[in-house]
Amino acid sequence: MQSLKLSFTNDRGQRLTANLDLPAAPRSYALFAHCFTCSRNLRAIVHISRALARSGIAVLRFDFTGLGESEGDFSATHFSSNVADVLAAARFLEQNYAAPGLLIGHSLGGTAVLAAAGRIPASKAVVTLASPYEPAHLFHHFAAARHELEQHGEAEISVAGKSYRIGRGWLDDIGEVRMEKTIRNLQRALLILHAPGDAVVDVENASRIYRAARHPKSFISLDEADHLLSADGDADYVGGLIVAWVEKYLHDAAPQAATASSRQREVAVHIGRDHYYTDIVAAGHALSADEPQLVGGGDQAPSPYALLTSALGACTAITLRMYADRKQWPLDAVEVRLRHSKIHAGEGVASEKGTGKIDHFDIVIGLRGALDAEQRRRLAEIADKCPVHKTLLKEVMVTTRLEEP
Repeated sequence: MQSLKLSFTNDRGQRLTANLDLPAAPRSYALFAHCFTCSRNLRAIVHISRALARSGIAVLRFDFTGLGESEGDFSATHFSSNVADVLAAARFLEQNYAAPGLLIGHSLGGTAVLAAAGRIPASKAVVTLASPYEPAHLFHHFAAARHELEQHGEAEISVAGKSYRIGRGWLDDIGEVRMEKTIRNLQRALLILHAPGDAVVDVENASRIYRAARHPKSFISLDEADHLLSADGDADYVGGLIVAWVEKYLHDAAPQAATASSRQREVAVHIGRDHYYTDIVAAGHALSADEPQLVGGGDQAPSPYALLTSALGACTAITLRMYADRKQWPLDAVEVRLRHSKIHAGEGVASEKGTGKIDHFDIVIGLRGALDAEQRRRLAEIADKCPVHKTLLKEVMVTTRLEEP
């Protein structure tokens, strides 16, 4: 996966900045609209987009007019201009890559994608995340600003410790927006994600969206998450939910199976500047790797050695399962615990390559089931015959070359 920094122009000719999180072989495209006064680089948005990209869904996340790195005066924007920016982003995707089949919006961005979806013909599914039922909900938090807007045409608001100026256009615009009919006529699959304890946008907004929408529609409670999904675990959970839910609406299972079958031996790995987070696609399946914080990584995924150790453990367990099934032995479950370390060859360990350090894998196997002593002994022998175990013990050849630019 790579993250491309791009830009496109909105209807006013202003340049909007975006990132396209692009898998090596994208199966479909999504558009992600951020919350009021946020940016495309909100940590939760990045984590969710990354989860989708690992599953083969390219995600365009962009900054609305006047926010982040996008051009324009934020005080001159309003809800309808946000909707127009969503439509401009969708056109950019369609003209340069592929039209978005999935629309995602966080907070007010979710209300914006609900309003825009009917004008994006290729969209098949919509996800709202902590979104208000109508944009007028925004001013529940800015009662004093509303009075100032009515009196002076401009007002200053404070969001997360930052000050922003908004214009009378916000007040006039949202007064005319009614979402019930728009949501009822959405004609797209809808997933509503909301935390019951959201202190910014009350969960009742999710209930109103759900009641207004027609099937297919789904609501999932995010339990103890906050409005901005500040905890990485919450954002990763949401990303996984969206990936699982949208598969039915975006991808035909048969072509996906064929692609996976044709790439059984292929592994693609990508790393950017995010030390040292690495995206992996192995035979069509998304994985990831990282390094511990101790060595400068983010500890967001297993280390390469942890993945190698996992491969040995998985192969050991699978080999035992296959053997027991073939013998029709009463093996209910296998538990394999492993630890990898570097030890000196001179510590009572022989090494063909001298007395330097060698890799040591310590394996403990738990066998569950009504096995007799002979069956357990034989399974202990078979454990050392798994293909990965054999590969690690024999001479291996690795050929590395650079691809042509």
